[in-house]
Amino acid sequence: MSLHIVILAAGQGKRMNSALPKVLQPLGDRPLLRHVVETAQALAPAAIHVVYGHGGERVQQALADMPVRWVQQAEQLGTGHAVAQAIGDIPDQARVLVLYGDVPLVRANTLNHLVSAADNGALALLTVVLADPTGYGRIVRDDDNRVQRIVEERDADSAERHIHETNTGLLCAGAAALRDWLSRLTDDNDQGEYYLTDCIALAAADGVPVTAGQAASEAETQGINNKLDLSRAERLFQRRQADALMAAGLTLRDPARFDLRGVLRAGRDTEIDVDVVIEGRVILGDNVFVGPHVVLKNCRIENDTRIESHSVVEGATIGARCAIGPFARLRPDTVVADRAKIGNFVETKKTRLGEASKINHLSYVGDARIGRDVNIGAGVITCNYDGLSKHETIIEDGAFVGSDCQLVAPVTIGREATIGAGSTVTRNAPAEALTLSRVRQSTVAGWQRPSKKTTK
Repeated sequence: MSLHIVILAAGQGKRMNSALPKVLQPLGDRPLLRHVVETAQALAPAAIHVVYGHGGERVQQALADMPVRWVQQAEQLGTGHAVAQAIGDIPDQARVLVLYGDVPLVRANTLNHLVSAADNGALALLTVVLADPTGYGRIVRDDDNRVQRIVEERDADSAERHIHETNTGLLCAGAAALRDWLSRLTDDNDQGEYYLTDCIALAAADGVPVTAGQAASEAETQGINNKLDLSRAERLFQRRQADALMAAGLTLRDPARFDLRGVLRAGRDTEIDVDVVIEGRVILGDNVFVGPHVVLKNCRIENDTRIESHSVVEGATIGARCAIGPFARLRPDTVVADRAKIGNFVETKKTRLGEASKINHLSYVGDARIGRDVNIGAGVITCNYDGLSKHETIIEDGAFVGSDCQLVAPVTIGREATIGAGSTVTRNAPAEALTLSRVRQSTVAGWQRPSKKTTK
């Protein structure tokens, strides 16, 4: 029996107070809806149907790379109406699993159990017991503990409001039966909407077994309705990622102060300090240390390298046994060879730094090729932009560039060359020679500094 998954993503999300559709709000730097679709894909369904409404064009663009079937709900007339828009293209013999685009933390394993519970014509739903069920639909059972119906809080009487087992909205049933129940729904309720949850009562009345399985945790079924919910889900999501990484051997100084907004692969004995943000795809080798308040984005860092505090590494590749930072910024297309050092308040861009070379502090090096064993002093600038085009600076093996130098590209510093401190280099500097460009120093004897006139 094939599985079709329907994801409801048409809500406006007014309580978000945002121009961004609710299902596109970021969780771990990815839209809520993408999380749900990715989890759905893990079940290998025949098709995933996403019901969209508000902000439909933006929603489709955000998930343009994902294999989903888009279904428009032109009018938002309730969850039952939303599912009805999608079910027309689903074969009668299929099972239908209904998910929500704003419930991003549900696990694939939980959904597999839910789908299995819908075998043999049963209707399976996922419930959760809440200490405070305020705002949620209640699960009403008969004297034999069989599920009879779900009542929304606004429609519940006093006794029903004391029930703590609540509806998550997630259910699975045969397509033919679900199609029949949807056709029999009415909008006779406080909201004037067609509730998907009313299918439970119809199933019970038809003698269809209703199986209710409870989620392992409240967090797994948490819906996102406002920014407070979103922030709580972010912490839950981050802790889930942190736990998985630590189980694989990563050391986190404080898992509660860890932010992974992409994919991280870390080797053995690697350690990450507090308040590190990881974006995109990041690969860390063995015995790498990442200091506090570091940002890593789409980069690769090899074995035994240290990234000291407050550094930003984006789109860079760093070799083994390197030292980076503190307060360094490595911009895209920076490639650092083994045993090299980029120190405090150094910025690089589109630069190749050779093995054992050093840029220790307070320098900008952009559009440069630097050889082995090069030492670049404090305050050095590669002047790579002439106002129209970028130009390259080449510094060959063993060169020494003194402090406070400007290398005006295009320019080449030869092998084992020395550039005297304070020089502005506009022409190629020959190998194994000292190149200087300083204004001659002079002293004016008896010179008096001007003084301010005092007024009475």
